[in-house]
Amino acid sequence: MERLGPGLVTVFLLGALPLATASAQQSLASASAQTRTRAIAASFSKSKHVVKEKRGVRLEKYKEVRSEPVVKANPQDYSGTYEVPDMGFAIQLRVDRNGNVEGSGYEPAGQDPSVRRSFTLRNGKIDGALLTGTQVYANGTESRLEGAFMNRTAFDSPTDKGVTVFGLGVIGRYIEVAGLTMNRFFYELKQ
Repeated sequence: MERLGPGLVTVFLLGALPLATASAQQSLASASAQTRTRAIAASFSKSKHVVKEKRGVRLEKYKEVRSEPVVKANPQDYSGTYEVPDMGFAIQLRVDRNGNVEGSGYEPAGQDPSVRRSFTLRNGKIDGALLTGTQVYANGTESRLEGAFMNRTAFDSPTDKGVTVFGLGVIGRYIEVAGLTMNRFFYELKQ
């Protein structure tokens, strides 16, 4: 067996360094995407239980929403049309097997949800259940898009079995719709 001289070992190790660095960066990016995905999903979860008694009458309100990220083995399975019910938001996604995303959609252009502005999605990418990209509007303005694919289960009582809906939870810039200012929107997958 031939021994390598110290110079050859150094060259060999330095040649492997970019591969190790790229692998480490990929692992960090993936871990960061998972952390961000969990944070987005958590922002769509809520719990409220209020009991009021007045003059012998007991009123109870209960609502719990649990949101869990959904990572699909084949990114193409995220393709489809997603809508925010009754609010005038929609996005259609076309995803390839590598997680690259093309899409288009619309959202309200002001107080009236029936007045819409259209956009296309540029540089869309899915990493795990995290969707990122840039919305480009007809007038040339751009806005960052970030969201997570998730199952959202709503419970109306502590004993309720819940209703689960799959969709895309998007957070980001504030938009005013029908007098409300919001920065979180849950787009349900249309069946």
